[in-house]
Amino acid sequence: MNDHTYSWHPQPTSLLTDHYELTMLQAALRAGTASRRSVFEVFARRLPHGRRYGVFAGVGRVLEGLEQFRFTDEQLRFLRDTAVVDAATVAYLENFRFTGQIRGYAEGETYFPYSPLLSVESSFAEACVLETFILSVLNYDSAVASAASRMVGAAGDRPCIEMGSRRAHEQAAVAAARAAVVAGFESTSNLEAGFRYGVKTVGTAAHSFTLLHDSEEQAFRAQLDALGVSTALLVDTYDVERAVRLAVEIAGPDLGGVRLDSGDLVTQAASVRALLDRLGNPHTRITVTSDLDEYAIAALRAAPVDAYGVGTRLVTGSGAPTSSMVYKLVSREGASGTMEPVAKASSGKASVGGEKYALRRRNAHGVATHEMVGVSHLPEDDGDDRPLLVDYMTGGELRDGFTGPEAVQRARVRHAESIAELPRAARRLSEGEPVIPTVIEPGTAH
Repeated sequence: MNDHTYSWHPQPTSLLTDHYELTMLQAALRAGTASRRSVFEVFARRLPHGRRYGVFAGVGRVLEGLEQFRFTDEQLRFLRDTAVVDAATVAYLENFRFTGQIRGYAEGETYFPYSPLLSVESSFAEACVLETFILSVLNYDSAVASAASRMVGAAGDRPCIEMGSRRAHEQAAVAAARAAVVAGFESTSNLEAGFRYGVKTVGTAAHSFTLLHDSEEQAFRAQLDALGVSTALLVDTYDVERAVRLAVEIAGPDLGGVRLDSGDLVTQAASVRALLDRLGNPHTRITVTSDLDEYAIAALRAAPVDAYGVGTRLVTGSGAPTSSMVYKLVSREGASGTMEPVAKASSGKASVGGEKYALRRRNAHGVATHEMVGVSHLPEDDGDDRPLLVDYMTGGELRDGFTGPEAVQRARVRHAESIAELPRAARRLSEGEPVIPTVIEPGTAH
């Protein structure tokens, strides 16, 4: 992480939502139920097929977005002119500001089916209109972070670099870079992510730079002259062995690195390493790229690779592009004024009513054994359990440290600690059940 001293000004987020959020608001305002106290929870009923854990990411982006969740005059005119909502609803939205409470799992935390990841408590009106924005951020960021975590586990002590910007929507690329760093990636190629979140950015040159010049030698000399011998030269534009010999001839033993982006990476990495060593460059690092995922990285474990650059498979969740999280009303103020648990009973989409609290149960060796979820009560601590919920907002006021670069660093540390306490089976790439079970303790709503 770099020392971040730059000012980023996010855009309004209020229309990053679905039409029906506002029509529900209109109907609730007309019915007189919009002000009822309500608790919504974000959770996933299941993990992506065969995954053993998920990684919760995107909370910092949600909180940043909530600070910008205001309706401008132009946006209100659009809602009025297109008859999305009536005049009374537009009047309500003119001064919209979230004034409730938000708590949930720490960003970077691992999670399991029915983990109560985020709780939003406010009036129905305030919580309702946030649904789409919250889910769009958390579902994507958590999908990328979950994939990134598996890749980092497969890489062991070798660093992973996020390089997927050209394979995603321009704003999704920034979100993906942030989520990847939360889950343990060392750096990103995305400059906007570096600007907003203080993460380390890296990059040298593409094949087009080599092709621009009249010869590979001219290209290498130009890059070395501009960036110094610590740079990494791309050596697979024409002939790998010839390029490596040329790179060493020009740069000498202090050449920082070479990059391989095509072909049989296992075989090529071995031959390039042997060649570099013979030429007197034992410290020149080898970075491999080219459609890597956690399985390809694992296959390269025995190869003499120093770093992995990952793009397409990372920003698309490595086969699980969404985390399938939902945002459900679990408790609301009844006609009597008391809070009442509510739950959806649809086949295959049931939810559990009542506000949730969670602990991570651990054994005598500090290894996680269960996800303990209490309905309207905190599960009893058996002596070594770890509370999982963090207060993010109270009375609409955001606590310090949960947005910007500080939040990314905090989440990165939390992820490393969370992974470390899971059973070793969590790092297996073979399909399996969640590495620890979720135990839901029923209770009485309050």
